[in-house]
Amino acid sequence: MRTHATPATLDFPYPLPPKPGEAIEVRPGVFWARFPLPFRLDHVNVYLIEDGDGLALIDAGIDDAPSRAAWEALLAGPLRGRRLTRVIATHFHPDHVGLAGWLCDRFGLQLAMSETEYLIALNIRLDPQGLKSEPYRSFYRSHGLTEESTELLLGNGLAYLRMVSPPPRTFLRLIADDRFAIGEREFQVMSGAGHSPEQVMLYSAADNLILCGDQVLAKISPNVSVEAMDPEGDPLGAYLRSLGTLKRKLPEDVLVLPGHNLPFVGLRTRADELIAHHEARCMAILEACKQGPQTVAELVPVIFGRRIEDPHQLVFAFSEALAHVNILVRGGRLRVAPAAEGLALEAA
Repeated sequence: MRTHATPATLDFPYPLPPKPGEAIEVRPGVFWARFPLPFRLDHVNVYLIEDGDGLALIDAGIDDAPSRAAWEALLAGPLRGRRLTRVIATHFHPDHVGLAGWLCDRFGLQLAMSETEYLIALNIRLDPQGLKSEPYRSFYRSHGLTEESTELLLGNGLAYLRMVSPPPRTFLRLIADDRFAIGEREFQVMSGAGHSPEQVMLYSAADNLILCGDQVLAKISPNVSVEAMDPEGDPLGAYLRSLGTLKRKLPEDVLVLPGHNLPFVGLRTRADELIAHHEARCMAILEACKQGPQTVAELVPVIFGRRIEDPHQLVFAFSEALAHVNILVRGGRLRVAPAAEGLALEAA
């Protein structure tokens, strides 16, 4: 679940997004388009960059009928007569990589990703039923979800992970600190963790812009979740460290081209706000646990301010609550205690 967090005073040089079938030129030879999503967050941004006699694509949209139709409109409209040269996927989430395989197969393109993100996308596609198996079911149950909620989550809630066309069987690996050329532009490959394990970001010092995927968004906080395959992981710690790296390495006036919301200027300001946002959630969890032991499921409404029934949203909400719990446990601010069914959290 990506959650709303009031943005600080940021500069939005492009205050209106492109309409369906449109592309906005945000820098000479850098174009911004938008595709629909069937969720509460109802859109994803994609970018196209002049690449010799064609255009390189950054992210591709989710694999469903409306997104394929949106692609057909874009290809018949602003991209008419232009060829795609390659697909670059920032990370494995279906709204970003979902149609990458379809486009690569249709136009004979190469896919570029980080290795971790590519292998996760491939694994989910090859073994979609693995998401419903043990020990994942027990993982959710041990943290306080009811049997009914667990089954809904594993069925409907994780269905979006399967909205991905088959990825190519080969790919070009992108590694942090590599130099990566697109047309006449040179980008530094940067890597961000937390929202996904090895998300790719592309920074052009010459153009003073960064294509940052979902690492920093202007109006919402990107989801930071513990995955069932890594139940004691610390994605929130990794995310906060990644924000610190971006603050140190990039100027405040860099143009941020994100995967959702509007492009903006004010990266360091926004990163500081996101850091404060997560600390406030940690404090809310600690305060709740001072009143008595809490399961992770019981902490979901504590940090989101409401009960969440929708299975798709519950996946993200539960896993993000656990991310805050895990960083607090690692820091010695919470401790895990056995409960009647599963585990509970107590203030240390």
